[in-house]
Amino acid sequence: MTRTIGFLIFPDLQILDCAGPMAAFEIAGRLDPGAYRLSLMAMEPGLVASTCGAALAAGPPEPPEGLDTLIVAGGWGTRDASEDAATLDYVRRVAGHARRVASVCSGAYVLAAAGLLDGRRATTHWNRSADFARRFPAVRLDADRIFVQDGPVWTSAGITAGIDMALALITEDLGEDIGRRTAQQLVVYHRRPGGQSQFSALLELERPASRFGGVLEWAREHLTEPLNVEQLADVAAMSARNFARAFAAETGVTPAKAVERLRLDAARARLDAGEGQVDQIARLTGFGDPDRMRRAFVRAFGQPPQAFRRAARGAGLAAA
Repeated sequence: MTRTIGFLIFPDLQILDCAGPMAAFEIAGRLDPGAYRLSLMAMEPGLVASTCGAALAAGPPEPPEGLDTLIVAGGWGTRDASEDAATLDYVRRVAGHARRVASVCSGAYVLAAAGLLDGRRATTHWNRSADFARRFPAVRLDADRIFVQDGPVWTSAGITAGIDMALALITEDLGEDIGRRTAQQLVVYHRRPGGQSQFSALLELERPASRFGGVLEWAREHLTEPLNVEQLADVAAMSARNFARAFAAETGVTPAKAVERLRLDAARARLDAGEGQVDQIARLTGFGDPDRMRRAFVRAFGQPPQAFRRAARGAGLAAA
C-alpha cells in the first residue's frame, strides 16, 4: 500500500520545516519501495519563496480523500495562512479524510485556527508558545516538548523536531527497522523522545540581551542552592510575584521548570563526560538525591541517567 504524504507550504516558510521531514519520508520510501508518495502543495501553486530566499516548486492541493497524512510546515507565512479561510477550509476537509494531520513549528497555528487542536495536547516552537497560548486558549499547549501526538493529530517544535516527528510517523507506519535505517541515513538519533525538552530555549534565554539572561547565568553558577522564586526574584531585583509572572510570560516556562532544565543540562553534560557517580552528580547539580534526578530525566528525556552513562561509555569504547 502506497501512502500519500502531503506537505502544505506557504510563502515565507522555514525551508527545513518542510525539507527535513520530506527527506525522512523520501529515504524511508527508498528503503521500502512503494511505501510513500510525496506531494508538495501550496494553496497558490508554483514557486513558493522561503525565508532564506530559496524557492520550492509546489503543486496544487491534493484531493482530501487521497491523502494519508498532511504535514503543515512552519515559518513566518503561517501567521497569514492561519487567517486564510480557504486554507483553513482545506485543512479541515483533509482532517475529515486523512489518517493523520501534523504540523512543524508554527504550522500549529494553522491546525489550531482550523479548530483541530481544541481540547488536544499540542506543542510548537518555544519562542511562539506564549503568543500561541494567548491566541488559542482551548489548546492544551505543552511548550516543553519536541513533538506531541494526541490521537490522529501530531505537532512538533521547530525545525529539527520536525525530523524527529517524521521518524516517529515512519516507525509507526513501517516498523522499527525502517525507522532506524532512515535515521542512520539522516545521521540523526532514531528515537529522540517526543517528551524531550526544547533545551535550545535556554541558550536563547541566556543571551545578554534577554531580560532574564543574567538571572539564568547566576542560577547556572549556583545550582546547589535552593533557587526558589524568592531567591531568583532577589537577583532580578523584583518582587517574587511579579518575577514569576514576567518570567513565564517572556520564556513560556515557570522559573521552577527553567531551573530544572539548567540542572538537567549540567547533569547530562557530566554524565556524557563520565564525571563521577550518579549520586554525586545529583548532589553537584542541585537535585539532591538520585531518585529526584532520575524522575526529572525520565520526564525530560524519556530515559534515566544511567542510560546516558552507558551511552557515553559505549561511545568511548567505540572511539578506542
